[in-house]
Amino acid sequence: MYYLPMPQPSIQFLGAAGTVTGSKHLITTGASRVLLDCGLFQGLKALRERNWAPPPVDPATLDAIVMSHAHIDHSGYLPVLVRHGYANPIYCTPATADLLGVMLRDAAFLQEEHAEDANRHGYSRHKPALPLYTVEDAEATLRLLEPRPYDKPFAAARDVAVTYRPAGHILGSATVGLDLDGASVRVAFSGDLGRWERPVLLDPEPIEDADVLLCEATYGNRSHPPDADEHLARIVREAAQRGGALIIPAFAVGRTQGLLYRLRELEESGDIPVLPTYVDSPMAINVTDIYRQHADEHDLEMNEVLGEGGSPFQTGQFTLARSPAESKKINTLTGPIVIISSSGMITGGRILHHLQNRIGDRRTTVLLVGFQAMGTRGRALQDGAKKIRMFGRELRVRARVETLDGFSAHADRTEILQWLGGFTRPPLKTYLVHAEPNAAETLAATLEAKLGWTARPAADRETVVLTGRGKGKR
Repeated sequence: MYYLPMPQPSIQFLGAAGTVTGSKHLITTGASRVLLDCGLFQGLKALRERNWAPPPVDPATLDAIVMSHAHIDHSGYLPVLVRHGYANPIYCTPATADLLGVMLRDAAFLQEEHAEDANRHGYSRHKPALPLYTVEDAEATLRLLEPRPYDKPFAAARDVAVTYRPAGHILGSATVGLDLDGASVRVAFSGDLGRWERPVLLDPEPIEDADVLLCEATYGNRSHPPDADEHLARIVREAAQRGGALIIPAFAVGRTQGLLYRLRELEESGDIPVLPTYVDSPMAINVTDIYRQHADEHDLEMNEVLGEGGSPFQTGQFTLARSPAESKKINTLTGPIVIISSSGMITGGRILHHLQNRIGDRRTTVLLVGFQAMGTRGRALQDGAKKIRMFGRELRVRARVETLDGFSAHADRTEILQWLGGFTRPPLKTYLVHAEPNAAETLAATLEAKLGWTARPAADRETVVLTGRGKGKR
């Protein structure tokens, strides 16, 4: 009797290769197919159109989906796969499951709302405009979530064992270790790495060994400046002197909570005036409640504030806008005020209405915090655009636009190297993902020059064979 040899494990990069968003990495073994992350593409039109194309992998062939964290560029495509028939487990950490309950419902609601608005005002090329997915699709997705804790291996498929470790990026974020074919090949995926000695969350936990590493390189070509708090304080003070609104587009998960924490501290230290601060994002409000609930992921400083009965995410004059009516009321207010709203790259959400109302006012300050992907309105403003298109109209940009460097929740080049220092020996191959080309190429050269590692950027849609040292050589 003859037996065909089992195919070698492989990985195919179906997103976040050559770009930052759309995280999807398909692992195929002799017996299983597992998708690492399932994110939406954002930014350039050519990328966004890929969200509407047929799924890049047949959902019926997938045994499991393993999530690194809840950000939409890592999770927002899940309802599309479910809509096309995926019905197996979606593994994630408990906090990620809680966040996805808020985020996927919100993303679906916004999809439906945007389609309805486009049909009402006729600014879509599609007749009728349709949502990418619906709230019903999101609910079906949430029923498939299977939470798993950090540091306890579990079987995601017949020949795929997974271990989550804290990544320190946002609540619930994890690095992913995968043992394939009984650990004949060990794969590590950084997900989105966080930073050390930052407020709220624990530091990233190291991984000691892997044959193949998928490492994010979003900031692989730069280092964050050390004076982010001082820079933030200066921007707030100058915005207050100008008498207008300080509008901060901020991701609802992680960024909004980090900003509120720092603004509270700066007010308490007297470095900035106490201004009326409005958080206009129902999702961010709900997410902030979830952040408070997961004390197991808080650092010492965060737990001390909570232990003393403090409100770590609440400034001196603090208002939450949950309803559309409360959001619209903000448009009638005069400055100086602070408005924090999503989305962080100005790709959708209530932030659009605030910018539509105030971006033509020279007293307004728009503060961009964190990475702005190519093709987004945030990137256009960062690059000095004099006009910006929203709701089918071109708007003049008269507001002052500021960028706050150093406030990102992503590890920079130095911090990535710090995390990589936890490996006891180099991976056989390192593929750099979640980065624009220059950042990935720069980090690859750094890893080869400083560490002697074999590293290169992953190529979009390429498939690479995964080889290991074998179980006896660890």
